[in-house]
Amino acid sequence: MPNPRHTGPGYLLQGLQLLTHPQLRWFVLGPLLINLLLFVGLTWFAYAQFGQWLDMLMAKIPAWLDFLAWIFWVLFGGFLLLVYGYSFAILGNLLASPFYGPLSERVEEVLSGTRIGNQMSARQMMALAANSMKREFIKLGYFLPRIVGVLLLTLGLSFIPILNLLGPTIAFLWGAWSLALQYLDYPADNHQVDFRELREILGGKRFVSFSFGGSVLIATTIPGLNLFAMPASVIGATSFWLERIGNAPQSD
Repeated sequence: MPNPRHTGPGYLLQGLQLLTHPQLRWFVLGPLLINLLLFVGLTWFAYAQFGQWLDMLMAKIPAWLDFLAWIFWVLFGGFLLLVYGYSFAILGNLLASPFYGPLSERVEEVLSGTRIGNQMSARQMMALAANSMKREFIKLGYFLPRIVGVLLLTLGLSFIPILNLLGPTIAFLWGAWSLALQYLDYPADNHQVDFRELREILGGKRFVSFSFGGSVLIATTIPGLNLFAMPASVIGATSFWLERIGNAPQSD
């Protein structure tokens, strides 16, 4: 297996650079259109609700902590950005999942210089799309109970002065881990590696997995950039797979 040439954030940057590659651009167009529609709807909702949620939080800050109000404002604003970015990623991945398996396969061909698949018939493409959606629901079965747990934990901490500073950190770490799993699952699926095995593999590569997933999460919170972050993350995750996993997973 070749020595890794990229860091966690480096894989995302590589993905952004390859979005316009002649052999990839048509695989990226579908997800971009889906992301554009999702971006308009989700951004409008977040903008409409932000002020109300912030007012509710500020009303719960004790009077003796008024001098720290600006810190809570910044942290809560950052937390809502994380929720926005994570929601954008989860919904976008679910809707665009039929595109991402073929995109990952084509990326592997471009990066390795080896053709790994044959041209598929319409029936085979429909079957692949159905399998991709099924795989997304398997991941949701893993993610959703943990998302609820993280939200309840951060909500509980938000009522405890000082400890509420931990909420955004917990949310960020969970989001980074889950997005690393989300995007590495596309090349894993192409190589017939199931989701449970993928979690074990990435558990042995925690630092690079968290740094990759964290960079993806940050990118999804930035309006405009989040339109391109998801297909770029699929490309970056495929490069991650080729450099650090391949056929012989190793710990960092």
